[in-house]
Amino acid sequence: MLKGKKIVVGITGSIAAYKIPFLVRILIKEGVDVRVIMTPVAKDFVTPLTLATLSQHPVIVDPFKANDGEWNNHVELGQWADAMIFAPVTANTLGKMAHGIADNFVVTAYLSAKCPVFIAPAMDLDMFAHPSTKNNIDILRSFGNVIIEPQVGELASGLSGPGRLEEPESILQIIKTYFSQKLDLNKKKVLITAGPTHEKIDPVRYLGNYSTGKMGFSLAEEAARRGATVTLIAGPSSLVIEHPGVNRINVESAEEMYQACMKEAPQSEIVIMAAAVADYTIVQKSKIKLKKSTSPLKLELSPTPDILLEIGKQKKKNQILVGFALETEHEVDNAKKKLIAKNLDYIVLNSLNDKGAGFGVETNKVSIIDRSGTAFHGVLQNKALVAAEIIDFIIKKRTFQP
Repeated sequence: MLKGKKIVVGITGSIAAYKIPFLVRILIKEGVDVRVIMTPVAKDFVTPLTLATLSQHPVIVDPFKANDGEWNNHVELGQWADAMIFAPVTANTLGKMAHGIADNFVVTAYLSAKCPVFIAPAMDLDMFAHPSTKNNIDILRSFGNVIIEPQVGELASGLSGPGRLEEPESILQIIKTYFSQKLDLNKKKVLITAGPTHEKIDPVRYLGNYSTGKMGFSLAEEAARRGATVTLIAGPSSLVIEHPGVNRINVESAEEMYQACMKEAPQSEIVIMAAAVADYTIVQKSKIKLKKSTSPLKLELSPTPDILLEIGKQKKKNQILVGFALETEHEVDNAKKKLIAKNLDYIVLNSLNDKGAGFGVETNKVSIIDRSGTAFHGVLQNKALVAAEIIDFIIKKRTFQP
């Protein structure tokens, strides 16, 4: 898959640079011709000699070659590469990339790239959470770069949180997935739901859940990359969709999501219901803010529309309907019951008993079950990779009508 590809690996001054020799090694094993470039500070964390030995090519750090003043041509490197992977990328280099501050060879090579660019940030959690860092990542994503999101874990500072560099094996898989992509959903109409719904209590309060929408958004991006025309019906979420093939419809409540889905589902060839829709809504919503008192507050709740059930009732012969089940007990049995009761073709199961899976994290671990009871069991990995697994499963299982 990657054999014969030419890839530039750019390293910046992060402690996570110690992982990159392994990334270079596994790229070489895949048959990749690897050239390594580094910022001067990166040399403090991993030596050019190590990387040169692994890649079997000189490592470029400075714009000029030592002793003779000959120029290292960043433009030529940018034209040579089939892909560039920048990992780890510090907050400092993110800012330089986003704003074109070309004061080292790594950034000049990035600015000369004529190929897909993958950027894997790594830094302490407070730096990663800073608005300037978030803004720079959004800018780089808007340029068409693929952002390999950092993972949650123990950091060099001793703190634990988001900012940990994605593991080399996962970075390799992301690259392989990118290059293996086919337009196997070309011109297919796909409907995907994502995120929570918010059921208003009063003008400032609501009932909701911990869903961020990450899984559904990843599915929308993946389907669009494969050529589909995607409609994403999203509950309240701060996530951004960059792919031009995704039409986003924003809703707030379960009722609003129901109405949108009833309009869009009949004309969709694939429907993937990944949203965490509230099961109940408030019967009597207050038009004014409810004041706190010493008395208990009693809220009367009524069931929200069962969107998945209604779409299942109306499912057409050649339409594919996929549901999600987040379970905490009797996971497989409950998922199979839901699959049958709601007339699904497939159900994606994830369990809150799996550490690192579910709401509010960058990773997920799913099983996919079809109507025969056959199940595919995935591993814990980035939600973008899980999205690719789900789409692959659907395509493998079903031959589309012309």
